[in-house]
Amino acid sequence: MESGFGNIRKVAILGAGYVGASVAYALTLRNIADEIVLIDNSVGKARGEAADICHGIPFMGTSNVFAGSYSDIKDCGLIIIAAGRNRRAGESRSDLAHDNIKTLGAIASGIKPYYTRGVILLVTNPVDASTYMFEKWMGLPRGYVFGTGCILDTSRLMSAVSKYVDLSTDNIRALVIGEHGERQVPVWSKLLVAGIPIQEYCDKVGIPWGDEQKSTIAGTVRNMGTAIIADKDRTHYGIATCVCYIAEAVLSMRKTVVSVSSTLRGEYGIDDIALSVPSIISGTGVEKHIVERLEPDEVEALRVSAEFLSKVQERVEGFGGF
Repeated sequence: MESGFGNIRKVAILGAGYVGASVAYALTLRNIADEIVLIDNSVGKARGEAADICHGIPFMGTSNVFAGSYSDIKDCGLIIIAAGRNRRAGESRSDLAHDNIKTLGAIASGIKPYYTRGVILLVTNPVDASTYMFEKWMGLPRGYVFGTGCILDTSRLMSAVSKYVDLSTDNIRALVIGEHGERQVPVWSKLLVAGIPIQEYCDKVGIPWGDEQKSTIAGTVRNMGTAIIADKDRTHYGIATCVCYIAEAVLSMRKTVVSVSSTLRGEYGIDDIALSVPSIISGTGVEKHIVERLEPDEVEALRVSAEFLSKVQERVEGFGGF
């Protein structure tokens, strides 16, 4: 498919580790991209992951998956940045800032000479600061660079609520905004179960719902990544699925509203800080931030999140770049 954005179904993935390889595999299974190029400092790693994925394509998809270099990002519809190290047990996402921002600065320098068009999606943690810096380094129009942000946290909240009310996740509509991290904000005022507010639903079926339940579920969702890392040292399948969902919206140019990270310009009274809010995404990235009517405590929690991220941004601006 050709468009003003070049070959919209060509995807480059920077970083062929667990996350990058899982993203490539998910994209292949869904048959979303015509071409998927894996780029990694270890050429052998990228080549091996591409070959491993390709061996199953005759049965599951038609994508051309191959190892490449920075020059292969030319005319991509989507460029996914999944490079950098993962969290270790006991670390927060912001603890990754020093190492990963330096890595991202080198990547921005490497791809800029070959970039012609396409949306850039940041997965690397801390994703909010990574998104802010990458947008600054690339100097692209607003919206072309954004991060996965709270899409995974939103998915985790839906899963936790569905378990609590004992319904499948397709009955749950939820939203998490702010930092992808400790200061994430579950938007309880917008949480729907079977199309109605959760308080109303719980009252109808006789399930307790109040501050105690909210606090328990919020803590569970906030610590899901930490719990997985404690069990298996890393997380990658959940975020790969979320990236696949975003990629489908971008590559098909199908407008979708998701909670992803990009730099706000006054929305919610927040300026020049990258964090997650409901956003319309399509083939040109983030088209618009949706300003929801939030409860006063939710607005305050979002501002606390923004204040923390502002400090992280100030700290990382001296770490890397070009």
